Amino acid sequence: MTPARLLRRLVLLDEGEAPALLWSTAYFFLLLFSFYLLRPVREAIGIARGADKLPWLMTGTLLAMALANPAFATLVSRLPRRRFIPLAYRFFALNMLAFFLAFRFLPRHGGAALGYAFYIWLSVFNLFVVSVFWGLMSDLWSEVQGKRLFGFIATGGTLGALAGAALTGALTNGFVAGGLRLQVEPLSLLLLSMLTLELAVQCVRRLAAIFALGDRAHGTREPGPGPLEGLRLIATSRYLQLICAYMLFFTITSTLLYLQQGAIVARTFSDTAARTAAFALIDLWVNGLTLATQVLLTGRILTGLGIPGVLALLPALTLAGFGALWVWPTFGVMALFQVLRRGLHYAVDRPAREVLYIPLGPEERYKSKPFIDTFVYRGGDLLGAWTPSALAALAFPLGLAAVGCSSLWLGSAWALGRRVRGLAAQDAD
Repeated sequence: MTPARLLRRLVLLDEGEAPALLWSTAYFFLLLFSFYLLRPVREAIGIARGADKLPWLMTGTLLAMALANPAFATLVSRLPRRRFIPLAYRFFALNMLAFFLAFRFLPRHGGAALGYAFYIWLSVFNLFVVSVFWGLMSDLWSEVQGKRLFGFIATGGTLGALAGAALTGALTNGFVAGGLRLQVEPLSLLLLSMLTLELAVQCVRRLAAIFALGDRAHGTREPGPGPLEGLRLIATSRYLQLICAYMLFFTITSTLLYLQQGAIVARTFSDTAARTAAFALIDLWVNGLTLATQVLLTGRILTGLGIPGVLALLPALTLAGFGALWVWPTFGVMALFQVLRRGLHYAVDRPAREVLYIPLGPEERYKSKPFIDTFVYRGGDLLGAWTPSALAALAFPLGLAAVGCSSLWLGSAWALGRRVRGLAAQDAD
């Protein structure tokens, strides 16, 4: 069977879509490979001096987002897409080089302060580069195409995450090649991450050529000159506000699970290498499940259930998972819940959420969307991070609070689904 025929069996593909689809998939592969090389390192740094430091790190991340969003909006307002996207990625690549040099040459590798700065920076990096990627995808593809193709495009990210997590686990644990045991410092992965990020820039350039993106700002479908327009649109759009609510409850529940994960891993494993390997193993299983779902089911689920139905899946799973973790707070239960939740998020929920932006204009995609994907996202993190301390002071069970937040998230998914159906009915009329 030829590659073209195999691709058509896996994807609901129309004539002429294959080249852009493959470049988009390769682009996402490189982005997630770049991040997942470094993610387990970040997780180990986050709990190196105790899991109780995580709320402070999330607070620092939110403050960093508050500074980064206006700067990015200003860049978007002055340059066309084919220029500001490569510039943003190369800026992050230079940051990687700076961290590499600082870790290498500063006394005691920069100490805890540099490690925490890296944790915050990598959290900002992940959200921005992925948000910009999906903003471009929702710009290039139609809504009908998005339902068919976003699942396969997301497969590229899953493969990149799978490869990055597997390589990090192998290099940090060490492996035998040619009779010699090889082991690499996590620090060296920064240089490889820089290289893959530059390759992602080349994918952007190729997509810009395929879709004939212009070289001038404020042209057809380019973002306008107002850097605060994205915030104004959120303040006046019920649709964007519902997306904010959905994102907020997603991140609150994600952070509650993340904090429990950090505490359980810290309690179960005694040294940094074992903890890094445990995080890498969870990432490996998450991406294995995600890949199988994306290849076989995602496109058909999105077209079959529709966006409103898909939006309710993850909140329902989270509600059940927190109930189980409340009763059995063990590493096995936590890992199973985390794998199922993140796998469903990456395979189905995230592509469905990105389809929500396709009917919108460039201002919403490149100004409102990054704000929602970064600041609102980290705002939910902050609420989730400090919730356990507040609940402990009130002697309120954390498990019950997690179940309650999951229920509110399910309600917001229902409201957003109704809005999506209403907009679809208006378009049909």
